[in-house]
Amino acid sequence: MTDTKPPTSREDRLAARLRENLKRRKAQARAMGVQEEETPESRTSGLSNPVP
Repeated sequence: MTDTKPPTSREDRLAARLRENLKRRKAQARAMGVQEEETPESRTSGLSNPVP
């Protein structure tokens, strides 16, 4: 009952994880209604209070 797949290389495993992460993030963005391309003006500084 064990998989008999040959071991994959580190690069292959990382590439697969990266693809999965990208798919998940795109799905989250679509669910939130966020545009994929933001303009620099629409981004926030990440601070809780706006900079004067």
